[in-house]
Formats: sequence, structure tokens, C-alpha cells
Amino acid sequence: MNEILLKKVLATDIKLLIFRAPEIAAKAQAGQFIIVRASETGERFPLTIADFDRDAGTLSIVILEIGHSTKLLGQLEVGDSILDVVGPLGHQTEVEKLGTVVCVGGGVGIAAAHPVARAFRDAGNKVISIIGAKNESALFWEDEMRRASDKLIVTTDDGSYGAKGFVTDRLQELIDKETQIDHVFAVGPAVMMRAVAELTRPHKIKTVVSLNPIMVDGTGMCGGCRVDIDGHIKFACVDGPDFDAHLVDFDLLLSRQRTYASEERCSNERCARDSK
Repeated sequence: MNEILLKKVLATDIKLLIFRAPEIAAKAQAGQFIIVRASETGERFPLTIADFDRDAGTLSIVILEIGHSTKLLGQLEVGDSILDVVGPLGHQTEVEKLGTVVCVGGGVGIAAAHPVARAFRDAGNKVISIIGAKNESALFWEDEMRRASDKLIVTTDDGSYGAKGFVTDRLQELIDKETQIDHVFAVGPAVMMRAVAELTRPHKIKTVVSLNPIMVDGTGMCGGCRVDIDGHIKFACVDGPDFDAHLVDFDLLLSRQRTYASEERCSNERCARDSK
């Protein structure tokens, strides 16, 4: 179980793993996530389901190797098995025929935007996807997002590929052109999602974001993933991960994401020393 069937480097420090998980694949929906643990020395952490194949019984995940546990997962090879996989967790993204839907994916959030864009298109919507990364070496899944969309806009912060600037610049251009936008879905860094929310707010464009707070158990027991939605405490793992972007307290989200910054730094330094 959980045997890795394919491993691929997508971009700098970003890898794709496709592994066997037939029971989860049978029930997975766009927007849901799993909790994984690579080995006995690794932590539990969430990853959005980037793709699933019910017939093959497989799941696809995209990992950014940024800490000890994600690096442990990235070190696994084809034939190895992921120790623990729990899911599918969270609510699926609400998908219906709305008209024109803009799906925005920033950084590793491109992987999370992929099944959502496909689901909206399958529901009969016109899907415009905007994906962005810091530079060309950090960009991935352009072809996958193009297949899932009616139109794809690619941007990099430094202009090394696609249009220069941020995903919000491209979204602003669509609004300025008076493009009819009925719904926006955004996933990626919290600062990016906040910027999207503030951009669409004055235009009263319904905007949904997939939040990424610190999460431990993924079942609502630990309370670590609590977020403030319109003054009410919600848990991203069981109440989300999707929420109305205009109701999210992004300042609190960003603050809580930094809670264990010093511990994470110490863990990375210790692992770097141990690997020498």
C-alpha cells in the first residue's frame, strides 16, 4: 500500500509523486487533501491532492522540499512506500455551472489549482487559469493547466518566462478589460491569496481561497489549523479548506503560519548537520 509508482522533478525543490492508494482515489474530489508521514522520524503534514485516477487507484501529490519532513518524502524513490497516508480530508470545492471562472495558482499552489480548474471546466464553465512563480525554474505544470482550462495565463515575478509580474497583475488586467468574471478560486501563498481577495472585493466578485494553516491531525481534534472567518473560529481541516476570501482574517493566518518558524529553522539546521 502507498507504493510510489512514479517520481518526477518538476521544478527547483518541487517533485511529483504518484503512488498507489485505491481506497482514497475512489473517493477523492477536487479541493480535498491528505495527511502524510514519510517515515517514523517524519512529522504528519497536509498535502492537497493534485490529481487522482480512480481506475488506476492512484493519487498524485506535488511537494515543495522546504523542511525536514518534506525532504524525507522527497527522498523516497519508485518502489518505496509512504509510511502513512490518511484521506481524503476536508470538503471538496463547491463546483457548479457559474459562467466564467478564474482559477489562480501561485507557486506550489498550481498543483492544488489543477483539479479545481478541471472540475469547473467539466461542469460547463469557461475557465481562465492564471499561474505564477518567482521565476522560470520554479514554474511547473503549464501543459496540465492548459489542458484543464479554456485559457491559460502564465506569469513570473522576474519576467524570465511568460508575463512579468504577479498573478494579481494579470487578474487586474482581466478586470480592466471588463472581462465577465463570475467566480474566482485562488490557492497559493497566503500573501498572494490576500492580494487576490483585496483585488476582487471592490468589484464584488465571489472569491474562494483554499487556506493552508499549520495542521497536525487533519480531523479537527488538535485545533492547530484554526482560522478566523468573519469573526468566527473555524478549523481548516474539517470546515474547509475552502473559505470565502472576503471573510478571511489573513493577518491572523499569516501570524499563525510563523508560530514555529524558529523550531523549523533549528530542525533544518540539525538535519543539514546530520546529513554531512
